[in-house]
Amino acid sequence: MKIIHCADLHLDSQLTTHLAPKKAQARRAELLANFSRLVEYAWNNKVAAIIIAGDLFDTPIISATARNLVLDNIKKYSQIQFYYLTGNHENDCLTTTLTELPENLHLFSNEWKNYYLNPDSNWPIAISGVDLNDPRFQPPLQVPNLSANNFNLVVLHGQISEYGQLTSNENIVLKDLVNQKIDYLALGHLHQFQTGKLPPRGIYCYSGCLEGRGFDELGQHGFVELNIDEKNHRWQYQFVPFAQRELYEIKVEITGCQTTSAVLEKIKLELKHQKVPTTALLKIILLGQVSLSSEHDLVQLQNNLKSTYYLVKLVDRSTSQVDYANFTNDISLKGEFVRLLQDDSTLNEQQRAAIIKCGLQALNGEDF
Repeated sequence: MKIIHCADLHLDSQLTTHLAPKKAQARRAELLANFSRLVEYAWNNKVAAIIIAGDLFDTPIISATARNLVLDNIKKYSQIQFYYLTGNHENDCLTTTLTELPENLHLFSNEWKNYYLNPDSNWPIAISGVDLNDPRFQPPLQVPNLSANNFNLVVLHGQISEYGQLTSNENIVLKDLVNQKIDYLALGHLHQFQTGKLPPRGIYCYSGCLEGRGFDELGQHGFVELNIDEKNHRWQYQFVPFAQRELYEIKVEITGCQTTSAVLEKIKLELKHQKVPTTALLKIILLGQVSLSSEHDLVQLQNNLKSTYYLVKLVDRSTSQVDYANFTNDISLKGEFVRLLQDDSTLNEQQRAAIIKCGLQALNGEDF
């Protein structure tokens, strides 16, 4: 039997931090479409159940489009069982307008709920979960009714830790879950895939988010697929990359570059070397030391790259290198300006070089 574990889809996220309004709208539509792709993948690969371990939506108030797309997919694929635990970003926004839930949609609450995916099997799969984010939840984190003869899958949404925090229900203390006969702890909240041991017989696993949204969510994203052999009492899992677009942070060394064209060539070579796909969302960080006479126009660089890549964000962390010897005997206003700053002990070299570069550009009548 196959089960998908996913979390943190954050549907209806505004996505305006890095994207212009029209592109943000298109990207929101892509994230919605990803849920449909996920369910279609499940159907095509004979997956019996989809576990959503929290933050299916980004806010407690969602659009009718997002709500209807999720519910329509759940109803359309009625043979797939959906187990949905709300996270810290949402509430019961999916079901508040429903008078009757789809029969294949199973929810959790502030009290433990236990479901059996195949109760008549040789190895029953028990799915248990509780909403730690509900203020009515009462510790301790003791999972009830777990049998050593079942495959026990537990669903939680929160941050794992070694020690509890009395002020945070969503803090999951791993030592409290040890020796509870858990085979697979399906977690949501962290946006990167992560696993670890849960003695004596299980593991914990964050599936990560289905699709990265910001540059703190670099790399591959997707879901976890479990394959459970009920006859032989064996199981395995794998991470399945599924995102339509990946986010990259690329560092480019531009020491010695004198012109925008030279910097652009360096960037293109690095992107080619790292095999960055054109579908990517890119953050390019310029590093190194450049001379005062060099120039690299960030607007021009971005205009050259944005037609090739979905999103390009440029950050200039290069520093100017001042050759003070060139100004030692310079009797002009420029020389006096440089020597004055050279003697200013309140500045570090990076600050001094940046001020000198701006000052010289101003004296030359250039924009800076």
